[in-house]
Amino acid sequence: MASVLSQTYAQRAEQHNNPAAKALLETIERKQSNLAVSVDVTKQADFLRIIDIVGPYVCLVKTHVDVIEDFDFSVVEKLNELSIKHDFQIFEDRKFADIGNTVALQYSSGVHKIASWSHITNAHPVPGPSIISGLASVGLPLGRGLLLLAEMSTKGNLATGSYTEEAVRMARANRDFVIGFIAQRRMDGVGLHEGESAPGEDFLILTPGVGLDTKGDGMGQQYRTPREVVFESGCDVIIVGRGIYGKDDGANPEAVRAQAEKYREEGWKAYRARIEASS
Repeated sequence: MASVLSQTYAQRAEQHNNPAAKALLETIERKQSNLAVSVDVTKQADFLRIIDIVGPYVCLVKTHVDVIEDFDFSVVEKLNELSIKHDFQIFEDRKFADIGNTVALQYSSGVHKIASWSHITNAHPVPGPSIISGLASVGLPLGRGLLLLAEMSTKGNLATGSYTEEAVRMARANRDFVIGFIAQRRMDGVGLHEGESAPGEDFLILTPGVGLDTKGDGMGQQYRTPREVVFESGCDVIIVGRGIYGKDDGANPEAVRAQAEKYREEGWKAYRARIEASS
């Protein structure tokens, strides 16, 4: 089988059985966009307005709905409408981190009912495999996908070394539901013991900490360019937030639109360069 790095998103979509992974790869190919926008604002009006502006340029919208101060479930209904209108997938960045029974309840129930609308969510592997089984009991029947946090983009984070290796081993044991990682590089072969192999392995790598105009934010976040992330590190989706809508919650729609198109273009150019270099 050809290396993941030399395959198109469409070719990879054909090999994935998980509906969420397949849908994301197909969306990326269809829209020629490997850009995800992280919309972290506290008012539902700003949240929906930004998503409506960036929607045409993204494959994925990443949310933190628990920071929306005036949240009600109509936000989710409108988000779903925008997802259909602009053809993007939804990723609630919940970072579950509890025992299986608790995360199953957090995922399915409560105020946000995340599993009912978010195609993809994520979890810390700290609690061990039970966190995957708990989330899978809810998400698998709905065709959802899970990302594990194998690495992070903040300075001094602890998701390194043996922690990352164990996260990848947990994912390999649950490939029907775990579709990839939040990470800074490809995880191919990571965590394999001597004599082990993982033929045909293709975990999606979604990477935060992407910026064109700055290298950090003063709160520990570290930024790399789309080329560094996609071409040099082999990652699949670039996650950008404030680099697109700024510190004023996207008050200037034209500026937001221009930034979204710039990041989409740079991410796709880096992907095309990777395919050509690997062929």
